[in-house]
This record gives sequence, structure tokens and C-alpha cells, in this order.
Amino acid sequence: MRTVFFPFIAFCLLLSLFFAPLYAANDWYRPPVGATWHWQLDGEVNESYDVAIYDIDLFDSSVELIQRLQASGKKVICYFSAGSYEDWRPDATDFSEQDLGKTLKGWDDERWLDIRSSQVRDVMVRRLNLAAEKGCDGVEPDNVDSYRTNTGFSFRANDQLDYNRFLATQAHQLGLGIGLKNNPDQARLLSSDFDFAVTEQCFEYSECRSYSGLIQAGKPVLNAEYRRIYVDDESERNSMCKQSQRLAFSTLVLPKTLDDQFRLSCEP
Repeated sequence: MRTVFFPFIAFCLLLSLFFAPLYAANDWYRPPVGATWHWQLDGEVNESYDVAIYDIDLFDSSVELIQRLQASGKKVICYFSAGSYEDWRPDATDFSEQDLGKTLKGWDDERWLDIRSSQVRDVMVRRLNLAAEKGCDGVEPDNVDSYRTNTGFSFRANDQLDYNRFLATQAHQLGLGIGLKNNPDQARLLSSDFDFAVTEQCFEYSECRSYSGLIQAGKPVLNAEYRRIYVDDESERNSMCKQSQRLAFSTLVLPKTLDDQFRLSCEP
């Protein structure tokens, strides 16, 4: 009996060592519905908010900042653009001219990217690796709904779905949570691939219910509103916040510059 038992234990230990990386790879950050958050992409990050999540810039945020926030009990989501070229980023020269499309409306130093390009995808993998190396808990890739825009390229909705799922798969393989940014028309189809959503002005543009599938799946919707009336008129803000609470969204009223000039929360 003993000669069978001990080899069996040794065999089980070997199996556990073999499969351990697979289990670890599934252990990425999944925020709960109703998670509190702060979003700041410009200026010196205000570290004083008592929230569960900080959403900050991948390139501009130091490892020390990320570690300080985590040491205070916060999770850190790192922002980068996955659908546009930004000429000031340190990896801007990694893109080929042929993969750069039209200028983004209102953002003269950004151009749309050809999301079908293998070179573009290689850059995004490096950005995701940078997020993992810096210790981010998750990522917020922006501009992942460009199929609806005149980018200068002729890709379609299925190309966008493929690209977004590629980003999600790569993030998860690195142990990173990932949020779906501003893609209401594909939110239902992508709700199983992403761990949360980050939306802008979904109440202003009547897009909030498009994200209900994420809430039903236990995944939070982190929403930001920019209308000045929500700052100046408390009754208007309260009315919007009541809608947000009914939908179980995590809504903030912020400056569009996301520089912490002010911050109003719909937390109950």
C-alpha cells in the first residue's frame, strides 16, 4: 500500500506544479458592482480620496505612485489609448505611417490607428506588459469603438470585436483586469470578455442601458458625466444620480480635462 501511495502523492504534486500557472493566470482583478473610484489623467494625482479604485495614466504614473495607492488599500487601473496614435507618447515612433489614419475630432495631436495591423497589436502588447511591470491591477484601453468613426480605414464592427477581444485576452494572460471603454453598441457582445466598463456621458447621450449586461454579470460600470448643469444645479445632479443608483452604476461628475479641478460623486 505504501509503495503505491507515495508515488501517487508525488504524481499529484507534479500535476499541481504544472497547472499552477494556469490557475494563477485566472487570478486577475475583477472589481465588484458599485465599486467607488477616482479618475484623473492630468496633473499631480490627488491621492486623498477614500475609494476602491484609482484610474490613472499608464505612462505618466510612476511605480512609486502606484505602490503608494495600493499600500493604502486601493486598486490601480492604468489608462492608455489602444485605438489612437498620440505623438507625445514615448513609444510613438513604434508606429508605422501606414497605420496612422485621420486626426481625431477635437484632438489635433492624435490620429486613428489601423486596429487590424499586426504592428499596432505588437505595440499594444508592449503597453500591456508595461502595465504589468509597473504593477497595475488592471487597464483601461481607450478609443476601442473606432469602427463607428471615419478613421481613414475601412474596418468594420467584426474587426473591432476581434481587436477588443485580443486586448482582453492579452491583458488576462498577464494577470490584468480590463475595462471596456465607450462602446455601447458592442457592450452586450463583449460583456463576457471584459471585467468592467468605463463610460463617458452615458446619461447625457442616453446610452447607459446598453451596459446593463455587465451589471447583470456582476461587473461594474464606472461612468463620468461632464455637463456643467450637474455641477451648478444640485437638483439636476440629484436626479441624474438617482438614475445612476437605480442602474447600480458608479457615476462621477468631473471636469472633461480629468485634472481634479472638482469631483462630485453619486455615491449614496
